[in-house]
Amino acid sequence: MSGKPKDATGVVVLADGSVFWGRGLGADGVATGELCFNTSMTGYQEIMTDPSYAGQIITFTFPHIGNIGCNSQDIEAQKVAARGVVLREAITSPSSWRAETYLEDWLERNNLIGISGIDTRALTIRIRDLGAPNAVIAHNREGVFDIESLIAKAKEWPGLEGMDLALEVTCAKAYEWTEGLWKWFPKKNASYTKPSTAKYHVVAIDYGAKRNILRCLASAGCRVTVVPAQATADEIFALKPDGVFLSNGPGDPAATGVYAVPVIRAILEKGIPIFGICLGHQMLGLAFGAKTAKLPRGHRGANHPVKDLKTGKVDITSQNHGFHVLPETLPPDVEVTHVSLFDGSNEGIRSKDKPAFSVQYHPEASPGPHDSHYLFKKFVEMIEAYKASRRAA
Repeated sequence: MSGKPKDATGVVVLADGSVFWGRGLGADGVATGELCFNTSMTGYQEIMTDPSYAGQIITFTFPHIGNIGCNSQDIEAQKVAARGVVLREAITSPSSWRAETYLEDWLERNNLIGISGIDTRALTIRIRDLGAPNAVIAHNREGVFDIESLIAKAKEWPGLEGMDLALEVTCAKAYEWTEGLWKWFPKKNASYTKPSTAKYHVVAIDYGAKRNILRCLASAGCRVTVVPAQATADEIFALKPDGVFLSNGPGDPAATGVYAVPVIRAILEKGIPIFGICLGHQMLGLAFGAKTAKLPRGHRGANHPVKDLKTGKVDITSQNHGFHVLPETLPPDVEVTHVSLFDGSNEGIRSKDKPAFSVQYHPEASPGPHDSHYLFKKFVEMIEAYKASRRAA
C-alpha cells in the first residue's frame, strides 16, 4: 500500500505490478480486462455502450468526460459490455440540454466501475509503447485494497486472444429493427426517424451490433432482421434475405469464426450480397481464407485516416478494434480496398467475383465523422444489382 494517497478510493493495477491511484466513481467492485485507450473527444456514452468493448477497460485520453451528462438516446446497446472506464478529471455538472442524468449516476446504475484523477497520459504512453496490458480496475468507497491480490488477478486473466466474446453480447433471439437515423426537426424535438417503406430485406448477423449501424441500414431503405451470432445458414436462408450484414463485435475473430465462418461461406456460395464491419470484416476475411492477428495496441478513436486505394480518397473514420486481417494471406480473388494511414494495416477488402465487401472501421459514425456513410448506399446498390440479375435470370 506504499504510496497510496489518503483520499484514493479507486485504483488501476497492471499485470506487471504498476499501480495508478485515483478516485472511484460509479459502481463499487473489482473488474478485470484489457486496458486500452480511446482518443475521441465526444461520444463517451456511445463508446461505453459499444458491445465491441466487451472484455476491456477504456482509458479516455480526452480529459473532460461527463460534461454533457447522459441520456436514454445515446446508447448503442441496452447492456454495457465494457468492464470499466479511466478518466483524467473529475466529472463536473452536465451542461447539455439533452442531459437526463449525471455520468456518475449512469455508471452506478449500469454497474460500471470508473476512476478519475488518473494520469491518463502516462497510461496511454505505456499502452502505446508496450501494448495493451491486462489490468484490474477497483473501486472501494473506504479506500481499502489488497494490491497483491489485484496484481494476481491481472496476471491470471487470460487476455483477449482466443476469447470468443460475441456470445456475451449477441441478441438472444431474432428481431425486427425499424428505427432510422437521429434528426433535428425545426420547432420540434430531436429524435430517431421512422423510415418509409423498405425496398430490400437485410439479415444482420449480430456479433455485437451497434444500434446506429442498424439505423443506417434502415435509413438506406432496408427492412432489417437481426439474428443471433450462432444463427445457422438454413435459418438465415429461411428469412429470404436480399443481403446479409455482418456486424461489429468484440473478442478474437478466430474464436468467433469457428461457428461464423461456415455460415458466411454458405452465404457466399449462394451469391447473396454481404457487407461486413469491424468484426464482421474480420469474419469475411476468414471466410475468404485469410488469417487475422492481434494489433500491438489497437485502433480506438474518431480521427483515424483511411485511404481508398481505388480512388485515392481519404476518409476520417471512427474505429474500435484490436485485431486485423493480414492482407498477405488473402487469396488472389480478393483485393485490399482500404488501408490505415496511421500504420498501414488493412481497413477494407472486396471479392473480385462475388458481391461481398467489408471495412474494418465504423462508418455509422456513433461517435465520429460521417465521411463513410456512403458505404450503406453502396451496399444497397449491390443488392439492387443482385435483385436485377435474379429477375433477368
